[in-house]
Amino acid sequence: MSALLEMRSITKTFPGVKALDEVNLTVREGEIHALVGENGAGKSTLMKVLSGVYPAGSYDGEIHYAGGLAEFRDIADSEKRGIIIIHQELALVPLLSIAENLFLGNEQASRGVIDWRGTFRRTEDLLRKVGLREAPTTLVDKLGVGKQQLVEIAKALSKEVRLLILDEPTAALSESDSQALLDLLLELKAQGVTSIIISHKLNEVRRVADTVTVIRDGSTVSTMDARTQEITEDAIVRDMVGRDMAHRYPARDRRAGDVLFAVKDWNVWHPEHADRQVIKSANFEVRAGEVVGIAGLMGSGRTELAMSIFGRSYGQNISGRVSIKGQEVDVSRVDRAIDAGLAYVTEDRKSLGLILEEPINRNVSLAHLQGVSKNGILNDNLETEVAERYRKAMNIRTPSVFQKVMNLSGGNQQKVVLSKWLFAEPEVLILDEPTRGIDVGAKFEIYGIINELSAMGKGVLMISSEMPELLGMCDRIYVMNEGALVGELTAEEASQERIMSLIVTE
Repeated sequence: MSALLEMRSITKTFPGVKALDEVNLTVREGEIHALVGENGAGKSTLMKVLSGVYPAGSYDGEIHYAGGLAEFRDIADSEKRGIIIIHQELALVPLLSIAENLFLGNEQASRGVIDWRGTFRRTEDLLRKVGLREAPTTLVDKLGVGKQQLVEIAKALSKEVRLLILDEPTAALSESDSQALLDLLLELKAQGVTSIIISHKLNEVRRVADTVTVIRDGSTVSTMDARTQEITEDAIVRDMVGRDMAHRYPARDRRAGDVLFAVKDWNVWHPEHADRQVIKSANFEVRAGEVVGIAGLMGSGRTELAMSIFGRSYGQNISGRVSIKGQEVDVSRVDRAIDAGLAYVTEDRKSLGLILEEPINRNVSLAHLQGVSKNGILNDNLETEVAERYRKAMNIRTPSVFQKVMNLSGGNQQKVVLSKWLFAEPEVLILDEPTRGIDVGAKFEIYGIINELSAMGKGVLMISSEMPELLGMCDRIYVMNEGALVGELTAEEASQERIMSLIVTE
């Protein structure tokens, strides 16, 4: 099988940082090639070089594509050659229809007049190829994330894709949507489409990839061929982090104290549909020094429960009681919830957890400005000292606390979110998908931080879609289904089978 793509000695430098150092990548025609590595390893940067986001001349090295030297000036230039990249943040316009999104910038027109009949017919053909039955006129904001991802792939097919690049395509998808997307990639492979997939989900990598290339600290570490060797998760992890990780979850002394946080008879109705109850009489508690998990399928109400408790950030007609250290507390607004001792690490760190355009020091102080100010006047020096302290304590990989958060990797962004809330000195931390979209090395560091918090006597409520994560980290696990808590399991009782049986039988 001949090589479709060869990237030779690619080096890319930003001010003060060498993001790529002599990286080599060879992708064969008709294969699915997985590109893996820790956050900040250089995977996305390499793909931006390939797709023309970083144009020829802004990097050193050579790209050979389809048998010749390629020097792409921009994305449009690479797309003309059939290289299409789908970024983790989908590039769709929510208030336009599927058809309008598919052909935006590539309109089916004659003499300046759009051929809508032809556009809709072509859209229907493309949607069938990716397994969607929606009408071409359906607005994109009416689709779930999984279907939006398929629209992006249909958009790529409309441009006669030859090399499809997917950056963390399943990071925000449910298990069923993830499987459907992976099945589609295998179908496209059978049709001759070559794919590069960037993913932290190693089980998915092993399922679909013909070849796996590992990048660490901006350099190529290894390339494994599934056709000639068995590729194991342990081998990938070892190359990603530079060491064996026999224990994915750090050991912890499980010493639960008295009840620290309790929620009683919590009921929440949908914010737009007043007749639809989203959370139904939820009762649970977290003890001091305890890590308690909430398991459930996507749409079971886990995030809605967390957001409604934290300052009633979700829902209407909310009723119930919240107590901390035996005293009922007011959580009716976000500032009151923070004052009561609650912190909430949202699942969507980029939209809800951080101000991406602001530097690290500004983000760290956000939830506790009184800690870096006097008489309402911000002390810049103190704010910088605090941020520097957390940069070191949390091992945030950045040359300076004045670095904009948008320039950090996902794992380091998550550490900034955690720093923000730790500086507020909460009693209880609600962690919603705390390791979503980050690599195994950064996950291990965050697990260590969670264990340190429990050792300090804090209470941690952890929501996660990854059952092994809940089983590896939690003292107890509540199971949620259709807005209700349907079961409770101790660490000794819990297993993936027990959790799923509670979900499907209650």
